[in-house]
Amino acid sequence: MPDPNVHTVPHGDGWADELEGAGTILATFDTKAEAVTAGRDSAMASKVEHLIHNADGTISERNSYGNDPYPPKG
Repeated sequence: MPDPNVHTVPHGDGWADELEGAGTILATFDTKAEAVTAGRDSAMASKVEHLIHNADGTISERNSYGNDPYPPKG
């Protein structure tokens, strides 16, 4: 089973990086920039996707650091 994706999300008065599905918070941060940097590093280390959310919860950016097939299927 692949590792879960990493989400950078609003958390209280700051930001957090959490694992998809498990709701496990990896770390919390005062700024979105700090959370994005740490989330990217975690996603790259696990070779999964990093999804960055806006303050309203919508996804603003999505980056894949996994084994993406090329050309894509379909």
